[in-house]
Amino acid sequence: MAFALSDQEFSARADESLEALQRGLLELADREGFEVEFQGGVLNVFFEEPTEARFVVSPNAPVRQIWVSALVRSYKLSWSNEHRAFELDGEPLAALIARLVHTHLGR
Repeated sequence: MAFALSDQEFSARADESLEALQRGLLELADREGFEVEFQGGVLNVFFEEPTEARFVVSPNAPVRQIWVSALVRSYKLSWSNEHRAFELDGEPLAALIARLVHTHLGR
């Protein structure tokens, strides 16, 4: 269930979520040969193999969501107070990104 966050709460939770996502992706990135960059509040995931691609994970403050652009789709995740995570249809941000990375890599 989505939970309304204040501006400050959204900013803090979005930053924490993206930093945690970056930390979680670093080992996989080293092993699978892709790059992860967190700069200016936006997380970018760059692939050269099997095809060039870029995933963009960014906060959208006006609507209090984290938006993901990956695999020619857009995903809009809202905060779940119950699960203490940004999620889409019950799938947390980290799980969504892991699934998308594995899909791109053909795993």
